[in-house]
Formats: sequence, C-alpha cells, structure tokens
Amino acid sequence: MRVFLAGATGALGRSLVPLLVQAGHEVTGTTRSESKIAELRAAGAEGAVMDGLDAASVQAAVRAARPDVVVHQQTALGDGMGDLKRIDKGFHATNLLRTEGTDHLLAAALEAGATRFVAQSYTGWPNARIGGPVKTEDEPLASPPPTGAVEALRAIQYVEQATTGTSGIDGLALRYGSFYGHGTGLTGDVADLLRKRRLPIVGGGTAVWSILHIDDAARATLAAIEGGAPGVYNIVDDDPAPAADVLTTLAAAIGAKKPLRLPARLARPLIGEFGVTFMTALRGSSNAKARRELGWKPEHASWRQGFYER
Repeated sequence: MRVFLAGATGALGRSLVPLLVQAGHEVTGTTRSESKIAELRAAGAEGAVMDGLDAASVQAAVRAARPDVVVHQQTALGDGMGDLKRIDKGFHATNLLRTEGTDHLLAAALEAGATRFVAQSYTGWPNARIGGPVKTEDEPLASPPPTGAVEALRAIQYVEQATTGTSGIDGLALRYGSFYGHGTGLTGDVADLLRKRRLPIVGGGTAVWSILHIDDAARATLAAIEGGAPGVYNIVDDDPAPAADVLTTLAAAIGAKKPLRLPARLARPLIGEFGVTFMTALRGSSNAKARRELGWKPEHASWRQGFYER
C-alpha cells in the first residue's frame, strides 16, 4: 500500500517508517524541516516538507503521494511532562494539529482517494477519574476535564470523533499511553528530573499510569494501518500501575536515588491541580481490544523490565 505518514520524524514516526518499509509499503513521510528529508530517504521513505496547519500545503503533499492510507502523527510536543499548571497553554499547537490539522488531512485524504485514516490520540489523564482503576474504550472520558486541560481534552475528543466519523473513511484513533524508549519523555526529561531529585512522588503516587515502549506503539500503528475495524483503541502495555511504582522503578533503572515524597497540599502550589491529579487520581487503560481486534500485543509487556532493556 501507499502510506502517507504525517509527522514522520517525531519519536513514533522514526520507529514506524522502518517497519512500514520492511513490510513492503511505499511510504511518503512529512516533516516541517527540509533538513530532515535526508533522514527519511535514508530510512527508505520519500520525504515531503509540509505545514500541517496550512490546508494548501497538506493538500499538495497528499495529492502528490496518492496514498491508500493516511496516518496522522503530528504533534508539537517536546520530551517530558511539560508545565503541569498550564497544560492548555503548553498543548496549544498540538491542540490545533488535532483539530484544524485533522480536518486538513481528512479533506486531503478524501480528495486523493484514500480510504483509511489512522490518527494519534492519547489515554491516561483523559480517562474518567471514577470507578475502577483500569478503563476500556467504551467508558466515558473525564467530565469535567482536569483543571487547566479543557482545550486539550476537547482536541483529543475532536480527533477521535473526526477520524471515526468521516463518511468514506475507515478511521482508527489510537489512544497511546505515555511513551518510554528512545527520544521520549519518560526516559528523557522525566529521567533527568529523577536524576536531579526534582520529581517527587506526590500524595502517595496513587494515580494509575498506563505506558508503553515507543517501538510497541509503532508496531500497533502498523497493525492498524494493515487491518482492524474502524474505531478507538487503547495502545498500552500489559501493566497499568501506580505512579509511585513507575517512578521508583525508573529511578532504579537509571541509577538514580529513590524519588522524594511530597504531600499533595505542599505540591499543589508548585504543580497545580492538574499536576496533583496526574500523580494521585488518574485511571489506567486496558489493551484488550487492541489485542483482540488488531492482533497486536506489546513485545515489552511491562515497563518493569522495559526500563532496563531500553
């Protein structure tokens, strides 16, 4: 198949392009920088410079590629957890890519005759913070959203609804957990904060986190490109667990001291209500649907070993 990968030089794109090429697909990958075209060609893909928020730029790139499948992996997120007190501000550009950028890609896909569309979404803090510790795709998202994340949640809901609800397109929205592995936040900036003992466990670290290795995310995306019914899928490993366990194990894996601990009342002025929620109240996610309907399972079944193997 001809696959158009928007956002091909991000962390997931770098893992996905070689998989697509090895599977025999013709890949056109986009980047915002001319300097990264050589990287894409070296990986076996054609490169295209594209501005995901410019409808004409998107239409021209997609039209030239004549894809069967369009894959939306565009974000504007750097490594790390960012400013937990100002999530909507930090996610502003990504929110636009998940709303306007999705519209541009879907319109271009339809115009070019593509019939399948796979988009990046996210699971973790968007889950409702009531009921059991692990959520499926059928359960509601947070209402109201965590303080400071109203626009970010709205953008996540938009990309999912547009992807799965556009006539003429088989759309799959993949709710990835938080990534670890090469070029990702947990084993990048978060690990650096742990080394410096600047990331304490807040309020007991009772939030349930769902994460996965970046290479497993790429393999799941390949599975969604090649098959599976339209819909929303959680893409996480097999081991949702308390934040305290995740951070303590990551610290040990990188040779850092155990994280400090901080009561929620003292942390709130520093990291805001969202930050406290992130550490104390999140629910994890089940990957049962992706295993069943995409035929995918994570090769790194648990971060408990994956942190040491990365």
